Amino acid sequence: MIKIPETLFTASALALLFIPQQALAGTLSLPQDAHVAVQVIDSLTLEGEGERQDDILLRPAGGLAEASHELPEYCVVVANAREEGDRLRISTQSLTCIETEGGDSDIYSGDISAAAYELDGSFGLDVCEAGRCELDSEHVFHLKLASRLEIEEQENPSARINEQRRQADGTGVANPIPAERPDPDQQ
Repeated sequence: MIKIPETLFTASALALLFIPQQALAGTLSLPQDAHVAVQVIDSLTLEGEGERQDDILLRPAGGLAEASHELPEYCVVVANAREEGDRLRISTQSLTCIETEGGDSDIYSGDISAAAYELDGSFGLDVCEAGRCELDSEHVFHLKLASRLEIEEQENPSARINEQRRQADGTGVANPIPAERPDPDQQ
């Protein structure tokens, strides 16, 4: 049996704590109660108590506000919004993220359960007045996850096509090396 010194084990365990949560082995991962900063893509207006709008689109706003975690830069979150009293309530349905590194891209798509909070921690968004809610696309707010988010990397068909195109030895299906042909200008 191989014995691992306790200090080596402790150092290894500590190193794992500092790996970004979303970068672990092809999985987009965030803990329960994580806060991520987002914005609506298009401004939103609701008029009348109880009015709602489904399928609004949100995007990450990581550099614009402090948050406990960040989504990849290229993400779209689908959510629902409804006016409730003097607040706008937003709850999420799904997200799709593309994480790029060099020429490679990883795709994550799945369900997310989160609700909107103002940056001061108050539930719902304080954007309603006299029965009218107006959420500007510049308004940054937090989504607080109701449960742990763990989405496996999806197959990326374009990555396979790009790999075939990059093959330079003529075996690439999508981009083979052209056959030798006489130059029409030389004839």
